Amino acid sequence: MAIAKAAPHEEGTRPDRQDARDRKAPHEGPDEHNRQDRPTERVPQARQVPQARRGVQEEAAGAAVAVGASDRPARLSSPLVLTMLLLLMVLLQSPVRRALSAPVMQSWMTVFVAVVVQALPFLVLGVLLSAAIAVYVPPSFFARALPARPALAVPVAGLAGAVLPGCECASVPVAGALVRRGVTPAAALAFLLSAPAINPIVLTATAVAFPRDPEMVLARFAASLLAACAMGWLWQRLGRTDWLRLPAHAPHEGESRGEAFWDSVRHDVMHAGGFLVVGAMAAATLKAVAPASWLRTAADNPAVAVLTLALLAVILSICSEADAFVAASLTQFSLTARLAFLVVGPMIDLKLFAMQAGTFGRGFALRFAPATFALAIASALLTGWVLL
Repeated sequence: MAIAKAAPHEEGTRPDRQDARDRKAPHEGPDEHNRQDRPTERVPQARQVPQARRGVQEEAAGAAVAVGASDRPARLSSPLVLTMLLLLMVLLQSPVRRALSAPVMQSWMTVFVAVVVQALPFLVLGVLLSAAIAVYVPPSFFARALPARPALAVPVAGLAGAVLPGCECASVPVAGALVRRGVTPAAALAFLLSAPAINPIVLTATAVAFPRDPEMVLARFAASLLAACAMGWLWQRLGRTDWLRLPAHAPHEGESRGEAFWDSVRHDVMHAGGFLVVGAMAAATLKAVAPASWLRTAADNPAVAVLTLALLAVILSICSEADAFVAASLTQFSLTARLAFLVVGPMIDLKLFAMQAGTFGRGFALRFAPATFALAIASALLTGWVLL
């Protein structure tokens, strides 16, 4: 009986439990759907967080760039500098006019303008011809034209400079190309020294600068050729291979001929033109500012005069197409002293020393420059004593 009564009770309770579960089902159903939907809703939120972070980082980076750009000093462009100079000249025109009207400044400007105007056409012509030779004449031409014996190759290479116009800025890379193509270093160095000193452009400029002293043209030719050959023979006798660093590559390698030509023209005009201006300013300053007693004291002593102008040629570093006009303006000094100025300048000066050290090595330049300076002075003295 107990069992029979319990069964109906259990059967009666099962529907109650099922009803309870059915009553909970409406509440559990949406929860299950919400749990299933949550991952799909979290994915875009997880993607949005890095995007928001990146946006904040980009804004911060942009702000930092803006702050850094505001902190950087503004670069001065060429038009801005020119405009500022013009405005400064307009504002200071009265003081500038009074300063330029002084007799000393009038003399200074006369000498400066005369030197620049006389030398500029020869400088431009020499630069154009030098660029044409450096680009369009193959270095193998020199190797075929020179004798095999070094003792004979030195004077032939020195004389080759008489028919190949070019300033000293162009002679250094040409000499480097000769050494790289197998030409004996003694011959290449003789060409390096003679080409900027005895070429037709330089000799023509010398004749124009010294119209009343035509013997200066012959004296410059003879003294420069003598110094170049003597230095070549000296190197052939005493020079060592480890003193000379061979150039690694051509200066215009990888460029077309037109590009190399105009690059060479721009380079030589900027360098030679700048040194011409500096040389003209120095000559005008010596002429107008230096006391006449100092110049007379230096000019009256022949040895001091030669050494003074030789050192001045090294310091001024004037292009060989223009140095004759600077030398002609130094009328206080003798022709022999001015000849030393013309012989030393194209062979060794500050810019040539830097170029030679960069092309052939510093050890070479430290040995080559003093010997060239001494031989150039000796050649000028000997030639001046014979011809002047």
